[in-house]
Amino acid sequence: MPSKRTEVQVRPGAEADLGALTDIYNHYVRETAITFDTTVFLPEERRPWLLSHPEDGPHRLKVAQERDSGRILGYATSSPFRAKPAYATSVEVTVYCAPDTGGRGIGTLLYKALFEALEGEDLHRAYAGIAQPNDASARLHARFGFRHIGTYKEVGRKFGRYWDVAWYERPIGPLSRAES
Repeated sequence: MPSKRTEVQVRPGAEADLGALTDIYNHYVRETAITFDTTVFLPEERRPWLLSHPEDGPHRLKVAQERDSGRILGYATSSPFRAKPAYATSVEVTVYCAPDTGGRGIGTLLYKALFEALEGEDLHRAYAGIAQPNDASARLHARFGFRHIGTYKEVGRKFGRYWDVAWYERPIGPLSRAES
């Protein structure tokens, strides 16, 4: 008997998702060097982050949710790359999936929805920093046209050791088609 594949919906994030999104992120805080945060968050501490990603504009939050159960499987964001005004046409993107969802294509669904949502925005570049090693994330970003542009060596210390971060970029927005 073939296994039933669960349908996944990708939609904008909402305040009702805050607990589940915080739980997913806290897994990576506690267990991995994928994020350089070292202390877990309470949902109310993450609320300003959630609210900084409205349904429109260049800074978005997309959530993957199982249709049947309503379970949040992961999320992707585009956030300001740097605070200074000249960086406004650049975003930093990231994706986090629930730890038991590897290999299901959740990250791909999230990035597809995120980049489609950003197509009409006044953006020029998307950047992603990937703590090393993380082959799965490097493959995901390559599928979406990111190319490696450099590595910061031993830039973060977590779990008693130093970690490198590889930086990737891709064109985004209306001019990106001319560059491809």
